[in-house]
Amino acid sequence: MGLIIGIVGATGAVGQKMIEILIERNIPIKELRLFASEKSAGKKIQFKDREVEVELLTKEAMREKYDYLLFAAGGKVSAEFGPIAAEAGNIVIDNSSHFRMMDGIPLVVPEINGHILKGYRGIIANPNCSTTQMLIAIGPIYKKYGIKRIVVSTYQAVSGSGYKAIEELKNQLQDETYPNKVYTRKIAGNCIPHIDEFNQNGFTKEELKMVYETHKILGDNSIEINPTTVRVPVFYGHSESIYLELMEEANIQEIRDLLKKSEGVIVEDEPKENKYPTPLEVAGTDYTYVGRIRKDIFNPKALSLWVVADNLRKGAATNAIQILEKIEEYKLEG
Repeated sequence: MGLIIGIVGATGAVGQKMIEILIERNIPIKELRLFASEKSAGKKIQFKDREVEVELLTKEAMREKYDYLLFAAGGKVSAEFGPIAAEAGNIVIDNSSHFRMMDGIPLVVPEINGHILKGYRGIIANPNCSTTQMLIAIGPIYKKYGIKRIVVSTYQAVSGSGYKAIEELKNQLQDETYPNKVYTRKIAGNCIPHIDEFNQNGFTKEELKMVYETHKILGDNSIEINPTTVRVPVFYGHSESIYLELMEEANIQEIRDLLKKSEGVIVEDEPKENKYPTPLEVAGTDYTYVGRIRKDIFNPKALSLWVVADNLRKGAATNAIQILEKIEEYKLEG
């Protein structure tokens, strides 16, 4: 017994993390198939006690039968191959932005809206990493108190841009003259308020993803969201400063207690002990960490949070595999 699972983009940063997490979470696998471009086809990747050879991604391979296909190869690949796999009857869990805002395609953070997966087959979209961790933290607050407005600033690790960005930061830390190729500026010792392309309204695509994805996942387009996304010289782990205006006044201790009971959240919030999460400590974990919880000085219905999560894990690979796990749970329930 076991599942037949394929990973598209298996040699990339997220694809590699998916393989790790499949092992860690003890997903029962009968057959694992790994796919990539011509550049990576033929490589061998360790999986448990055996090596798996990376296959060339083809349309024919996507028409075969799988229990799940996990896509981690970018929007163009997903757009071409995802529908082929879904038409063949496979469940596709896609990490790109291509399908996220399409009608009829679920956009899922299992802890927040996993119920929509019950009985579903087809393409499922994995949200943007920044959206995912924000919603894990604020979803329970929204459900209990309602949210009128969100102002969020992100501090995003270079691993969100892939292996080349990780290498660029490493090289720039060792050599001040090493040029910037991935980013518009040097990233070492710097902060760059520019992630993805700029829209005509002055916001970047990354920022607008946080707006529209939040609306879709919560099913509420009335929430006002103002994001600023920033790339920082951190290898792993995105951080977010979040300001919330609630629909009703909330006691801060009640907020802390609510988050402590919430799935996927760890509260680290002891200011007197300098206890708050940072990306260095959070890297390698699957939870979303929340600290610096405090009320606004002027608005009794507003509060601020500091939220940190591993962007390659909960922000991408782990969330995809938790979607798989949620579907398997519903299958067992019948």
